Amino acid sequence: MNIKILPKYRYNAVHKPNQLIYGTGKTAIVTGWTVKDAIAKKLDSSEFAVIGQLYSPTRGINLLIRNLLNNPYVRCLIILDSTKEDHNAGGGTCLMDFFRHGVKEGVSETGRPCWIICSSIKGYIDIDIPLIILEQLRNAVFAQKTNSIDKAIQLIKSCKDIELGTWGPPFITSINTSQPNYINTRPGSRYGHRLEGKTISATWIKIIHHIRTIGTIRPTGYDGQWQELIDLVAVVTEEPPEFYFPQPNYLPCDRDFIQKYIHQILDDAPVVEGVKYTYGQRLRSWFKRDQIEQVITKLIGEIDAASAVMSLWDVKDHEKGGSPCLNHIWLRVVDNELSLTATLRSNDMFSAWPANAFGLRALQQYIKEQISDRAGVPLNMGPLITISQSAHIYDDCYDYADRIIQDQYQKLINSEHTQYADPIGNFLVETEGSDIVVKQTTPGSGEIIGIYRDKNIVNLGRKICSDNISIQPSHAVYLGMQIQKAKYSLVNNETFLQS
Repeated sequence: MNIKILPKYRYNAVHKPNQLIYGTGKTAIVTGWTVKDAIAKKLDSSEFAVIGQLYSPTRGINLLIRNLLNNPYVRCLIILDSTKEDHNAGGGTCLMDFFRHGVKEGVSETGRPCWIICSSIKGYIDIDIPLIILEQLRNAVFAQKTNSIDKAIQLIKSCKDIELGTWGPPFITSINTSQPNYINTRPGSRYGHRLEGKTISATWIKIIHHIRTIGTIRPTGYDGQWQELIDLVAVVTEEPPEFYFPQPNYLPCDRDFIQKYIHQILDDAPVVEGVKYTYGQRLRSWFKRDQIEQVITKLIGEIDAASAVMSLWDVKDHEKGGSPCLNHIWLRVVDNELSLTATLRSNDMFSAWPANAFGLRALQQYIKEQISDRAGVPLNMGPLITISQSAHIYDDCYDYADRIIQDQYQKLINSEHTQYADPIGNFLVETEGSDIVVKQTTPGSGEIIGIYRDKNIVNLGRKICSDNISIQPSHAVYLGMQIQKAKYSLVNNETFLQS
């Protein structure tokens, strides 16, 4: 009896090697949002070359293709596309479309020349890879998409005994990754930051600008870097019920994606082997309690309760990993206004925060409507507040973030200045005799709530700022300019009354 000994290979991942599970076979396995260990534990290491996850088509496929080009003995690619997250992100579909339909020349959303995958899902491959090499890869690799772990295992095992040689020599190139501009990265506080905007899109622009301006560069556990702020509070005050999307839409998500994503927060989901939790699952059934129903009942019975709290953190997460980024949610009614505050231990502020914010806002809206329908209490929508312990932007998003900042940030700031309103109130500057007098009034009625008087403009400015520590920076600058005008008038024996 002849026993066939199959050759053993060693997959060499040039990009993101620490995120992969390695074997000695010749089948590559992409698990999408399914935990890669869920498949690895069902296989012998000789049955696969590599197993890895694919979350984002625009950020993951390019690296995946480069690694396949470096390992030309891999002739089978099995793509698992089995979860709601897979369907929403579209990574598996886009990857399969590459093998089915190829690419065309174009530019990415950052204006970078690239190969665009011929798919309804956005996906890019670096233009420095010759088209003839991509075509060789497409023709040489058998790619198959499946929707369950069991079917994936069957396909993998059927590929084991296929005898095919390498389709060509390894193709190895380096990537010119965008590095942060250290000259423009300014010093700033390490801990505790607060940003506010009317809409999610406006707040997001301020967030990425703030991180790119003063964020600290740190290595990640994923073979890369991120720019990070610690403990970032983001406040969204007036997001409309139907959600606002700018036109043209520069957010990393669109309305169709958000409509699907909302269900991952509002709806329960069954526990499936290998499939990561959803936030809705953690809120609805993970702890054998429907926490959303609990807070609705709590607030109906005690509208001003300070204990309408939901937790997504399980103490077992320390042991098994895969802990949720979203940890706690608080609902609070103050002055007939329902606010929602959420804490996130780790937050990708560029790619994930907008979707997080839309989903949380939908949850806030749902709870408000349920309280109104069940108890007849017509609440107003208050702010959405997120507290991100690690608020970061990954290095592969720097280019896109910088383009958004360049195109949108100053427009936003200019538009906000034309609609100026500071919650601390207004200031009226005038001169009386030899003194500069600054009267502080309420933002609504204009009632005088404070009077500051001094000849020395430095002392005057310090006193006002020490009494009003949350004064908006642009307001403080404008106030300083008016005080300086008043001082100039005194020097010239003139009176001054701010107009």
